[in-house]
Amino acid sequence: MGNEQKILLIDDEPDFVEAFSRTLEAKSYQVITTSREQVQERMKDEPDIVVLGTITPAGEAFRLHQWLKGHPRYKDIPLLVIDAPYEERAIKGWRREEGMQLEAEGYVSKPIEPAALAPRIQSLLEGAIRTIKVLVTDDHTMVRDGICAVLTLQKDMDVVGEAVNGQDAIEKVLRLSPNVVLMDIVMPVMSGLEATKRITKECPQTKVLILTQYDEEENMFVAKQAGAYGFIPKRAASSDLINGIRAVGAGRYFPPAFAYVSANWPEGETR
Repeated sequence: MGNEQKILLIDDEPDFVEAFSRTLEAKSYQVITTSREQVQERMKDEPDIVVLGTITPAGEAFRLHQWLKGHPRYKDIPLLVIDAPYEERAIKGWRREEGMQLEAEGYVSKPIEPAALAPRIQSLLEGAIRTIKVLVTDDHTMVRDGICAVLTLQKDMDVVGEAVNGQDAIEKVLRLSPNVVLMDIVMPVMSGLEATKRITKECPQTKVLILTQYDEEENMFVAKQAGAYGFIPKRAASSDLINGIRAVGAGRYFPPAFAYVSANWPEGETR
């Protein structure tokens, strides 16, 4: 870890900015702090990661998020969003409709200690390519064959096995220790949702990406309740499937808005 790695922090709470800078600089990062008015100018410093914190008025953080992710030069820079505490969201936080459009590599909300952010930032900055071990679970042979055909073309993915139902998936996860399980929902013997709950509990290091055909928002809620890290439509383009596996394999939610759903729809809550 060298001091050449730059973190751009956008936040208007002086105490948090000071604590963040002190903590991360102690870990040999270079911290650049800026106000919302100076973001476009400070991006010319080419930070390695952007931490988008709380700024007023409400909606301004979302506007900056949209600008960053729409910029051809900056859209691929890792972005960590720090939302306001729930009770302050009307003043400086993300509205629900904004959160559903989240495109970021990480999402957390205050109060949070900068020391707790350091491992997340380090993880996002580690760019080493590693092989993602994938278990494909679906009761239809043609679906499994199609998915496996796409995955075998990826240099960073290795299909370690196939499962035909939820129970089969659990047994193979215990034996094969995949990084990611692609999990169909409706299957005989045991459903994908039940299997996801078991895998999440017994093998938390394995992340589940649910395959589904349902409404997007409902899907995110159901997937979250089961313990999955995200979902992807069965008819999705192969690029979306690949991006989803890479995101979940790196411990990120997919689609990115799922991070917002996961943080704001606690277990047992109904919408």
